[in-house]
Amino acid sequence: MRAVTSLLALALAATTMAVAGPAAAGAPAPGGDVWKVPASATVTIKGHGYGHGHGMSQYGAEGAARQGLTYRQIAEFYYPGTEWGIAKGRVTVLLTADTTDDLIVNARPGLTVRDTATKAKRRLALPDNGAKRWRVAVGPDGVSRVFYRDRRWHAWQVLKGEGEFYAGGEPITLVTPSGERSYRGRLRTAVTGAGERVTVNALDLESYLKGVVPLEIPASWSAEAVRAQAVAARTYAAYERRHPLSDAYQICDTSSCQVYGGVDAEYPASDDAVDATAGTILTSGGEPAFTQFGSSSGGWTSAGSVPYLPARRDPYDGWSGNPVHTWTTTIDDARLEQAWPAVGNLTRIAVTARDGNGDWGGRVRSIALRGTGGRVVVSGDTFRAVLGLRSTWVTFKVAGR
Repeated sequence: MRAVTSLLALALAATTMAVAGPAAAGAPAPGGDVWKVPASATVTIKGHGYGHGHGMSQYGAEGAARQGLTYRQIAEFYYPGTEWGIAKGRVTVLLTADTTDDLIVNARPGLTVRDTATKAKRRLALPDNGAKRWRVAVGPDGVSRVFYRDRRWHAWQVLKGEGEFYAGGEPITLVTPSGERSYRGRLRTAVTGAGERVTVNALDLESYLKGVVPLEIPASWSAEAVRAQAVAARTYAAYERRHPLSDAYQICDTSSCQVYGGVDAEYPASDDAVDATAGTILTSGGEPAFTQFGSSSGGWTSAGSVPYLPARRDPYDGWSGNPVHTWTTTIDDARLEQAWPAVGNLTRIAVTARDGNGDWGGRVRSIALRGTGGRVVVSGDTFRAVLGLRSTWVTFKVAGR
């Protein structure tokens, strides 16, 4: 996963599993990081935080705002060493809900289609002909055509390239297999380098953010926390523009990037946060920073891939309203045996490496499961992903049944 594990939308990224493989690099596990497992046992897992821990903790941002920090102070705490900058322009977003090869929108006043292949990028004003929907689809001959629908579909125009709908800045309603969704800017069909036909939303960066921020943090939270989220999200989008996912689009609309819901997601309080921070981003070396963020650090952020994502104590995450600062879950030993059948009947759990920060020696980097069938070593990220844990910062308690 490239970007974030957000408060309202989280994705778990699994890494590879090794049988009797080497432990991951990192601080050695404390001597007490070994638990014997009886033939029939329950395993209680206690943990801190929710997400990968890189960059800004969203619960931490709210805790900091409640202590009187401004959004700039919050951003400077979670991304130390970055500088302030400006980002403007447009962004192109993959709309994953549209899983079909065509592009269908509802009719509306002012709707126009553009042929992207013509030299003048010819605009075709759509007639008021009673159509309920308009569609761009490619036929068996490989040619894109515009269709309209009243009681049935009718061919209307042949295109030389792909089709792009827009309505003079007004929202356009996209029809997807899972329902209708409205978006600002332009909706276009595009073809990736792998030949996949996708639907892309091209729009102003600030309009895009208004469909992101309330899906990443509660808009009802403290204004300074929501503004800090707006800065982090804007910076991340600006970073992705420089490191696009595809030649057809720059960023996606899921938690693999950051969640985007278009017009339907917009909310007045988060709109205000976007407007109050308009254009403001964090930079490093003169370029947009890689501003990862997640739900809860658990009290320590974890080191990311760049210097401004350090591991550091987080004094703001543990406020009373954070339900995932510390958490517990209980599973049967059979759950582990089913997940890693090579161990056979599980007899021992051993954390073999941690990152060295906070309780229990910090986040798990590698863990070894031993049983009657052998020994399996997995990364902390894999262990978390397979079991659906909130984070890799965990310890264990084993009891016989």
